[in-house]
Amino acid sequence: MEAAAVTVTRSAARRRRGRQLQEEQEEQEPRPRRRRPGRRIKDDEEETVFREVVSFSPDPLPVRYYDKDTTKPVSFYLSSLEELLAWTPRMEDGFNVALEPLACRQPPLSSQRPRTLLCHDMMGGYLDDRFIQGSVVQTPYAFYHWQCIDVFVYFSHHTVTIPPVGWTNAAHRHGVCVLGTFITEWNEGGRLCEAFLAGDKRSYQAVADRLVQIAQFFRFDGWLINIENSLSLAAVGNTPPFLRYLTTQLHRQVPGGLVLWYDSVVQSGQLKWQDELNQHNRVFFDSCDGFFTNYNWREEHLERMLGQAGERRADVYVGVDVFARGNVVGGRFDTDKSLELIRKHGFSVALFAPGWVYECLEKKDFFQNQDKFWGRLERYLPTHSICSLPFVTSFCLGLGARRVCYGQEEAVGPWYHLSAQEIQPLFGEHRLGGDGRGWVRTHCCLEDAWHGGSSLLVRGVIPPEVGNVAVRLFSLQAPVPPKIFLSMVYKLEGPTDVTVALELTTGDASSCHIGGISVLNETSSRHSLRPLRVPPTKLARWVGRCGRQLSRGWVQHCYEVSLRGCLLLDLLVCFSRPPGSREEESFTCRLGEIQVMLPRGAQAGLAVCPARVGVEATPGRSLLRFRGELGWRSQGGEMCGWGRPLPAPGRPTVLSLLSCQVVDAASLLAPLPQVETVTISQVRWQLAASEREGPPSLLQLSCTLHWSFLLSQVRCFRIHYWGGTSDDSPGRELPRPEMPTFLGLAFATQYRIVDLLVEAAGPGQDRRVEFLVEPVPKEGFRVPQTEWGRAALLYSGPA
Repeated sequence: MEAAAVTVTRSAARRRRGRQLQEEQEEQEPRPRRRRPGRRIKDDEEETVFREVVSFSPDPLPVRYYDKDTTKPVSFYLSSLEELLAWTPRMEDGFNVALEPLACRQPPLSSQRPRTLLCHDMMGGYLDDRFIQGSVVQTPYAFYHWQCIDVFVYFSHHTVTIPPVGWTNAAHRHGVCVLGTFITEWNEGGRLCEAFLAGDKRSYQAVADRLVQIAQFFRFDGWLINIENSLSLAAVGNTPPFLRYLTTQLHRQVPGGLVLWYDSVVQSGQLKWQDELNQHNRVFFDSCDGFFTNYNWREEHLERMLGQAGERRADVYVGVDVFARGNVVGGRFDTDKSLELIRKHGFSVALFAPGWVYECLEKKDFFQNQDKFWGRLERYLPTHSICSLPFVTSFCLGLGARRVCYGQEEAVGPWYHLSAQEIQPLFGEHRLGGDGRGWVRTHCCLEDAWHGGSSLLVRGVIPPEVGNVAVRLFSLQAPVPPKIFLSMVYKLEGPTDVTVALELTTGDASSCHIGGISVLNETSSRHSLRPLRVPPTKLARWVGRCGRQLSRGWVQHCYEVSLRGCLLLDLLVCFSRPPGSREEESFTCRLGEIQVMLPRGAQAGLAVCPARVGVEATPGRSLLRFRGELGWRSQGGEMCGWGRPLPAPGRPTVLSLLSCQVVDAASLLAPLPQVETVTISQVRWQLAASEREGPPSLLQLSCTLHWSFLLSQVRCFRIHYWGGTSDDSPGRELPRPEMPTFLGLAFATQYRIVDLLVEAAGPGQDRRVEFLVEPVPKEGFRVPQTEWGRAALLYSGPA
């Protein structure tokens, strides 16, 4: 049921929402819904009021996009070739489009360093992770060792597995590319393959074009192709050209995209797993970006593959089944045995179903077992570095037992929302040399949080012979503008005199000029930051809490650092013994947030260049005419730079613009544009569970909000509401609370309100509920309500 707009017509609102989607979406509107005529009751430029008469008549939503019991938006898959070829973008698909572009990283995926692929196969897939806006889960699965992996594959046994958007957002935030799965199996899979592979090229090109369109629209990065059924000679003959066409088209439409082939069918068309790359399956490897081997290999398979792979060893992903099914070298807690051999021969690794620690072991010990599993693999998993700024993390895992907003508890109870996971650090245990009495360990902590549902717990011991211990939390390779701002929120547990400091390391030392930090020694690139004692007035909104004791024992330190010609390499936290102490000092510290921020915008307005926009540029010539410096990287991701010359002389280079930044400290907190055109649609009313008999006093309201905003400027949106006001008398409203009630987080420009309890309206009586959309900028601070979007629903009982 549609609510009728009073101050904006529904057709105008629909046209404005349509501008947020691609042009092809505009041609595919959802089926028409009943609309009620509205009457104009209020003019308000900042708020649209929608009129609704409560009705309990059913108006079902498409089950592909919404949970049939709750109407919560869900991620989905496609079960047949017909569904794949018939798919076209709809407005409902917008829920499942990733907010986060693939973050810049070093080394790039195109480098020849052996990679680590994680293939997530858990109990058929699409479990609690299918709920796009999150769900209530007591003990959900969590993955947080993102810096150790390069490729994430979401696997299920449905024909077309589209990764749930929460996984794509979390992976992209860490610079990890995400693949869906195209799988055919058994007799039905054979018939499907004959339908599109045994004919002419138009058939397989149509399938490839749709797979590319899906990856491009939902903003993930490619496909694992898994044909696990025999093929006719005609079908297997067309498989290499299908792979080549799919790979070529994907590279054109999704820069950095990948197509991988799973070791199953051989070139004769037989289903015959080889457990290696060899002359029987080499034709498929030559037609795409990489090869994922089956799991029952031995070292002699690896030795034979050296000749077959040649210079593309990193493109061979040797499969490791963590469940240790079949004749495998090692799995479960012995998975490191397999990785030792794979890395010895220089191949990439594909870890299949590392969720074994969650599926098969005690849920109450999950985090301990997860850390044990990945800790045993650590020496075989080279990490990658973050090379994009700003950098903000509260260490939230995307789950928790409560929800906290900048130190203030706003909801109690379990929650799980993958898109809300923030950048995770390097986990593990770090020991000092010598007798090993000095150590530092990092753990996830769900017991306390500064923002979100968790924090980072750091425990350690400072031995008597040293003055401090430090732990590296983040590896970066981030070119920086002349000035950056940093912040750290932490709390020390129990009585202690240990002090906490943020440190960084820099590269390009020969030309790196630094101000505002202390050099720890003359030959080191490691520097200790000096907190701002009196923050500049111009930064008061951002650093107004600096140096102060905050709620629940948290403390915030802020820093301003001048850097010229520098590369930011590492962020560390250092723990120092008190002056004069010679005793062993132990400490427990919770880190709530770390921020590394750039000045953004300009007095004339914010300039943002969308990611993945190809621009042809000639070395030595300006790319754009604007004041400030340009952040860029080449198409292969080989370098990131701030205001530096283009890397290669000669022919033009295709660059992806990361951001246009004007270096102006006063503009760090330039106001965001206001959220605009908030609309209310797809309204559903139900009686509250306790109101089944007699006149109702409470109703359950479900509806969908849409709004307009440039997504590249925000981390997410916070959705709130005010309810309980009455329009019984003209011009009179009941008092409302000082702050609205928080409902949830949105990572798209739409949000589904589900089963919100509101007061019932009697016949001829009006009630009002107001929804507010709060943008959360990349820097993470709160913005004033004047910059929020809002829409009100005025509802009445039937006459």
